[in-house]
Amino acid sequence: MSDHLKLIVEALIFASPEPITLKVLYKLLEGEPREDIDAAVAALKSDYESPRGLQLVEVAGGYQITTRPELHEWVRKLFHDRTTQKLSVQSLETLAVIAYKQPVTAAEIAEIRGVSSSGGVLSTLVERRLIKTVGRKPVVGRPFMYATTREFLERFGLSDLSDLPKVDELSDALGFELPAALSEPVQTTTALPFETEPSPAAEQAREPESAPAAGEPQVAGPGGKVH
Repeated sequence: MSDHLKLIVEALIFASPEPITLKVLYKLLEGEPREDIDAAVAALKSDYESPRGLQLVEVAGGYQITTRPELHEWVRKLFHDRTTQKLSVQSLETLAVIAYKQPVTAAEIAEIRGVSSSGGVLSTLVERRLIKTVGRKPVVGRPFMYATTREFLERFGLSDLSDLPKVDELSDALGFELPAALSEPVQTTTALPFETEPSPAAEQAREPESAPAAGEPQVAGPGGKVH
């Protein structure tokens, strides 16, 4: 692994507007041995462990160069921390409910929070790209279900949902009590539905139709096929 390759990898990570994955690095540096690219990333990790204003972190399955948390107050002074970018207590509470209970419907969120509606807050979180709809729940009315996004992981410095802190720890960090129902063991740590919703074919493959009960009349569909 050459020093020049390490510099290129560092520049790519720094310039990328979102965490850059090894897969993307392999594609951009096609022709370079993958083991050399891996070695360059490892060398950068070692370099950034020394005291400096920036750090190399792994978030959302990729790498990103960010300012160190202990220096955030100084960085905020540069950007004046516009109040329009802050999330309200209601938004943070709703986001926490979704993070720990996803996928979850608007009615379920409102019930956990003990409020009549969360519609306006959900719209704000969708606009900020912190949550997204991930299909409809198979119940009466087929309400939309919500889950967090890659943007959520990036903003809060998480690699995946398993990095979520305990509810009481998050309450202490936020400075207010979160709904008690969040402490119930229903936390989701599986892969997030970041991409598109499952295709109808995939849904059918996951939930095969049950055979008709004995004596139940069978219905002929288009083309004379019996269902």
